[in-house]
Amino acid sequence: MDFRRKTRPRLDRKPQFENLEAQYPHNVALYRFPPTEDIKIHDFEDLALERLKVLRILEQATSKNLRFLSDEWKESVNAELNREGLKGYLRLCTNSSANSTANSTKYELELQARRRDYISHFILRLAYCRTEELKRWFLTREMELFKYKFSSMSSTDIKHFLDLNKLEYTPLSESQKDAVKDGLYESTIGQSVSKIELLDFYKVPFTQVLDLVRTRRCYLKDGFAYVNTQDFVSIIAVLQLNEIEHGLQSAQKLIREVETDERIFHLLKSLHTSYTGKDYALSKEGNVPPESLDQLSKKSFPICMRSCHEHLRTHHHLKHGGRMQYGLFLKGIGVTLEDSLRFFREEFTKKIDAEQFAKRYEYNIYHNYGKKGSMISYMPYSCLKIIQENPVQDDCRGCPYKSSDPSLLKMKLTSYGLSSAHVQEIMTYATKGHYQLACGKYFQIMHESPGDMAINHPNQYFEESQILMGNRTSKKAANASIRKPMKRGANDTTQVMNADEDDELWNIAETQESTFHSQQAERSAWDEDLDLTAIDC
Repeated sequence: MDFRRKTRPRLDRKPQFENLEAQYPHNVALYRFPPTEDIKIHDFEDLALERLKVLRILEQATSKNLRFLSDEWKESVNAELNREGLKGYLRLCTNSSANSTANSTKYELELQARRRDYISHFILRLAYCRTEELKRWFLTREMELFKYKFSSMSSTDIKHFLDLNKLEYTPLSESQKDAVKDGLYESTIGQSVSKIELLDFYKVPFTQVLDLVRTRRCYLKDGFAYVNTQDFVSIIAVLQLNEIEHGLQSAQKLIREVETDERIFHLLKSLHTSYTGKDYALSKEGNVPPESLDQLSKKSFPICMRSCHEHLRTHHHLKHGGRMQYGLFLKGIGVTLEDSLRFFREEFTKKIDAEQFAKRYEYNIYHNYGKKGSMISYMPYSCLKIIQENPVQDDCRGCPYKSSDPSLLKMKLTSYGLSSAHVQEIMTYATKGHYQLACGKYFQIMHESPGDMAINHPNQYFEESQILMGNRTSKKAANASIRKPMKRGANDTTQVMNADEDDELWNIAETQESTFHSQQAERSAWDEDLDLTAIDC
């Protein structure tokens, strides 16, 4: 037998990645100092939108009434991160920094994920420092992300984190634990005595962990709280919250100066309402004839588009906002320019003659398809865009879950064949302002789908409906911004991180993305270096 000691494979690191390791030594950062490197303007936008996707996923999970950091909450967030192709953030949230992979390529990608995480946080500070409402949203979401990343760390990793950030928190010694062991046993819920003895405990002033005191999840004695490793995040979260609040105040003082750069002015101003999903500007799934719209609208249209279709069929006219909302949706599902002209002409000419239609409405349809005017092929409206619409009388645009009278919305849902129990489920989300969750519940009920569906775009609703009905097939692409959910077991979330096939695809996608951006940067004079060192926030 061979008793020779087996050595771990050596991890060869390139000089540029050694520099990254020094700059970003841990998956969890306190974001104390702004980044000091130059980035391209297209990277500035990509990083901002990528992080915005992550924060919206966290908001969506919270809106589903899932208990924060519960297994169900983590499973929902992990599934969405994977579906959106956000593998870097998924690794940061589920991998311990102390257990870095021995594979050099994977480790380099992990370092790049830390870099993207760090820089993107400071970019969003600039976008969310404008109003108190934006600040509150950003703070809430960033604290959820921080706590999620921190919750994946082991005791060893927490000690490493404390050393890196020069935080003087020392676990109790065995003799100190013995002095208060009875109180620790009684206050640590859900753990056996043997497991409690293995946990590290920290002694801090109780004012630092008021959330634990409020929920009775720590032992109190003489003005001090004894906090175990699993709840230690509450202590560090206070520091992180203070850092972000101070950073937002600093960013607000400098925002006017930053906005003198026109390249980023419009991006920062509109970032919160930006659509971050798939491009539905033109369907690649084949043509949809107008003759099939009546049948499709009954199951494959979200209520916002079904309402537009029914309004058009009933009144033979749509106001400009309704024509834009519904016309671009039809374009996105596969109605050609010629069919769109024919469809609207047949309806409108039931009230006006063909000459009036050609004079007043044809140009708008050509314009939407990019055939006249600015020659831009316009994208269909996203849920965020539709929710922001303020419809006037006899106007069918906007989100019915937001703009419709509750009693009328109930009548509409009932007329669509929903039971009173199902109607109440949808109304519960709508009355709380969770309009997209209400739409997702409507989708689930109409298609008898077992899982929740996150709806971010009417054309996504149509596409997912057609896939479930077997009329279209799900396609996955390496760089697709939206990916179809993979069927996994309840305890299979870790396989997302460890499967070699998944890592290989991730590596390919990252390489292609990096190559593409490098080529674009060389070609474009627009992509001048953007100096982040001038932004002290």
